[in-house]
Order: sequence, then structure tokens, then C-alpha cells
Amino acid sequence: MNYFGILHKLFTLFSASTQRWAILKKHVGITLKMWTDTRWESKVKSVEPLRYEAAAVREALIEVRDHTKDPIIKVEAQSLSEEVGSFRFSICTVVWYDILSQTHHVSKLMQSPSMQVDVAVSLLNRVEKDLQSYRATGFVTAQMAAKDICEEMNVEAVLQQKRLRSTKRHFTYEASDEPLSDALKKLEVTFFNVVVDAAASAVRERFSTLQNVKEKFGVLSNFKNLQDSELQKECETLQTTLHFKGHSDVDGRELVQELKNFPDLPSKSMTLLELLTFIHEKELAEIYPNLWTALRIGLTLPVTVAGAERSFSKLKLIKTYLRSTMSQERLSGLSIISINYAVAEQISYDDVIDEFASKKARKVKF
Repeated sequence: MNYFGILHKLFTLFSASTQRWAILKKHVGITLKMWTDTRWESKVKSVEPLRYEAAAVREALIEVRDHTKDPIIKVEAQSLSEEVGSFRFSICTVVWYDILSQTHHVSKLMQSPSMQVDVAVSLLNRVEKDLQSYRATGFVTAQMAAKDICEEMNVEAVLQQKRLRSTKRHFTYEASDEPLSDALKKLEVTFFNVVVDAAASAVRERFSTLQNVKEKFGVLSNFKNLQDSELQKECETLQTTLHFKGHSDVDGRELVQELKNFPDLPSKSMTLLELLTFIHEKELAEIYPNLWTALRIGLTLPVTVAGAERSFSKLKLIKTYLRSTMSQERLSGLSIISINYAVAEQISYDDVIDEFASKKARKVKF
């Protein structure tokens, strides 16, 4: 069973009984949370109690084992208490919490409605560097933190060494494999490196996509430092980017002249939002229409699919047993309306209702 499978069993064991949940609340100050695949924040919240109150969780499991009369619950509580008290589990807890906490804050910031592409790129770049640094020294620090957790639980901080399996060689000239005999080294290679590399790869993929977008709109924030030839090239690239069906939202040649004649900025390093605010406050939109349009397009680009994590919670509310035969198209439409309810409240549905009523009318005119 993997790490999050154990967390799921922990939550299920305590939440299935009010008596067992009361025992948990008596020992643990941080409530156990259920983790889901759809909500990134739930993973951090599910690991947090075991990161800071692992000894209390283990005490709660031992009390459940001693007071329950159900033999199945007794065996499960004993098994989970041994798992939580193991050095391997403590290392996994520290590693997962360190990685998830680093990415969690950036994930929350990127879901902000006011998040900008250039700011998102800098945040992802910082997270990628932090993960690379953590890969180099994180396993050693995780061992130290896990030893402190084991001391609180009064258990020995030693990894159980499994017996190495030997495979029969069919030919004498075959080279023998060199299995990892050190348990800590094996855990670092098979768990720590794999998890950190997967997290860094996901961040790097997101970073490369947003970096490509930032480079196309980078001329809007860096035009004061560009030569005429570079400025001309960047503006033409932006015009091509915003070109659709024979029409472009900006004119590259006019944008070059607007950027050359733009007044001095109050700061050399301004974000796109600060630049747009400057143009709005100085009432320069009519003088620099191409720059005004390009800035608004760049600032309204989606940085992340913030609604993806929340769509499943809406799905549970919409697709009940009464709507089990609903088509996918109608379900998607209702989900969009439910997620964007603030916009939906401002839309008039009179024409849609009239059209629907006319098609569904049971009257026949003679």
C-alpha cells in the first residue's frame, strides 16, 4: 500500500465511528483530513497532522486498539500504529509535506483572479529552483526531522532491512545485478528521487508553457531596454501571435512607434498590470491604442485552470440520482453556469426560455 493509501485508511478508521473520532480529537489538535485527487490543497491538509502530531495520532490508534471489541478494528488499529511508528513512514511524511507545502502556496497564488503571466512565470521559476535545491539536500534534512518524530513516539529510528532476493542466472556470462543493500540509499533512490523529480517535471512543464507566452508579450514590459531592430522584431512577433482569420488585434508597425514615443515610466521594472494602470490613470488609451489593446489581452490570458479543482465538487451537486441520464453536453453546460454563477446572475434568459417553450409546446394550431 502506498503512502496516501495509509492516510486514507487512517481517516476511514476514525471517521467511521463517533467514538473513535472522539478519541482522535482528544489526542490530536489538527483534524485529520480526507485527501482527494481533484483538490491539491487536500493533500497538504491530510499530511499535516502526521507531520506535526504523529505521536498523538499513534497514541489515538493505540487507545482505539485497547478499547475496541471488534477484532477487525483491533487488528487494523494495531497495523496502522506500527506503520505510523515506523522510521520509513516518518521520512515519507516529511518529504511529502515539504514538497506539497512548497507547491501549495504557488498553486493558491496562481488561482488568484488577479494573477498575471509574468508574475506566474517568476513564481514557477522559484519553485523549480527550490525543488532542485531540495533534491540535493532534502533527504538528509528529512532524515533528521524523521528522527525527531521517532523520538517523540519513543520508537527506534531504524529502517527495516529486507532480505535481498537472488535470481537464478541461466548463463554464466550474464552480469549479476548490483542491488542496493543500504535501506536508506534504496529509499532515497526508489522514493525520494522519484517523487522530487516528478514534482519538478510537472513544474517545469507548466513553466515552459507560460514562459513561451511571456516571451511573446515580453516586449510590453521590456521595450525601454530594446534596440530598434529588436523592438521591430518583437512587435511583429506579437502581431503574428494575435493574428486570427486574416485580422490582427494590433498593428506591429504602429505599436513600434507607440512604444518609442511612450513617456518615461515611474519605475524601470513594472508589471503589465502596473503599466496598464499607468495608461488608464494618465488617460493615454486613445493615444496608444495598440499598446492598450495588447496589454488588456496579455492580462486576461488564463494563467491556470483554476476551476478544474472545483468542477468535481459542482459535479456532485448537479449530477444526482435524479439526473443520472443527463447527457454530457447538458451536464457540462450546467456545470459552467454553476461555477460561474456570478456572471450567470447578470444574464437575461428570457429569449432562451421563450425559444424552449415554443419548441416544447404541446399545442397544435389548426
